[in-house]
Amino acid sequence: QVQLVESGGGLVQTGGSLRLSCAASGRTISVYSMGWFRQAPGKEREFVAAISRSGDSTYYTDSVKGRFTISRDNAKNTVYLQMNNLKPEDAAVYYCAASPALTPTPYPNSYAYWGQGTQVTVSS
Repeated sequence: QVQLVESGGGLVQTGGSLRLSCAASGRTISVYSMGWFRQAPGKEREFVAAISRSGDSTYYTDSVKGRFTISRDNAKNTVYLQMNNLKPEDAAVYYCAASPALTPTPYPNSYAYWGQGTQVTVSS
């Protein structure tokens, strides 16, 4: 069993940056691929980024490529999402998730554990 707690969300102006963190407990995250998803009001949860167990492979949805960076520190049992050049359409609740998949995956059904989410608001 893995517990995931996101932090780092908040209010930022368009063009600003935020760094989200996902702290895990209960088990080492080194055996999981990790992902970030987001859900805006009235919309379905969508994939944002994922990273392999070792961190040597990453995968992004097209809309965040070049602006967001996912990383992990297995020694600290933590995953990060650096978000730069934020846009109003990035506003959402951001969720961290853990998957037993060997490679980064964009499919929510591949993830076994989810955090409670952290709110990101982008003002125009």
